[in-house]
Amino acid sequence: MEKNPLSLDWLTSKHERLKIRSKLIQSIRNYFISNDYLEVNTPCRIPAPIPEAFIDSICTEKWYLQTSPELNMKKLIASGLPRIFQICPCFRANERSDSHLSEFSLLEWYCTPANYLDLMNDCEQLIRHIARDLHKTNDCLTYQGEPISLVCPWRRVSVSEAFKEYASITMRQAIEQERFDEIMVYEIEPALGVNPMFLFDYPKERAALARLKPNNPEFAERFELYIGGHELANAFSELRDPVEQKDRFEYEINERTSFGKPNYPVPHSFLKMLYLMPETAGIAMGIDRLVMLFTDTTCIDDVVTFTTDDLLRDD
Repeated sequence: MEKNPLSLDWLTSKHERLKIRSKLIQSIRNYFISNDYLEVNTPCRIPAPIPEAFIDSICTEKWYLQTSPELNMKKLIASGLPRIFQICPCFRANERSDSHLSEFSLLEWYCTPANYLDLMNDCEQLIRHIARDLHKTNDCLTYQGEPISLVCPWRRVSVSEAFKEYASITMRQAIEQERFDEIMVYEIEPALGVNPMFLFDYPKERAALARLKPNNPEFAERFELYIGGHELANAFSELRDPVEQKDRFEYEINERTSFGKPNYPVPHSFLKMLYLMPETAGIAMGIDRLVMLFTDTTCIDDVVTFTTDDLLRDD
């Protein structure tokens, strides 16, 4: 049989998952609006990105595509908005795998007064709300044949505890050997299981914008949420000291230099606004990975309309 030169079967096969994606995003919006959050939109193209050692920005005409809307959303909080959320495209260079895209969708929200413990509760309630809207239950999911319990409270494990239980070296050794991310990806994350789990209290070297714990400044008030073997969210109590934040940025810039990576302009306007920012907590959650969970797929390509590869495809 002769091949149809106009076939778009590869795109048609995504339709049902795209319908679920649409319902999921509507459920997210309903959740936040019903909890008195204001939906905002900030520019995707900015003059200075967050200088982080392990996240690379994409340059466009001497400005940068945002790696997250964090900087401008915090300015909105500093201006007096107490609860805001945004669903937007973000961009990171050199990211491509079954769970990574260079252009992806983020849900990000901020509230004040709040800390990272409050955001753990938010995650529990949001995911259960979505499950109820999509699957008519807020107690469980099935992902790749594995039952996932959404009954609260979800498990909480500190990073130091995870290293002791699952890693071949200590957390401090991993940092000193610049193997922290390697150990996390290949030793710790595969051992976490499928049920929801908060991995919290990251070492200060892995928390460029997070507040340090007052009683133990070697650690930051940061967590990541894992469900179904995927990291879905990154959150922290926000650092509000502009002097300390400038020092953190300089540390990240030095790290980038040591790795031979290009550096970015320091976001000075962000540092200035920290004098005005109240006690705040913020979180970024990956929409695409969340849709993967709720559509029971292991490949991020299946839950977005087009990847870069699709745009270059010869049908």
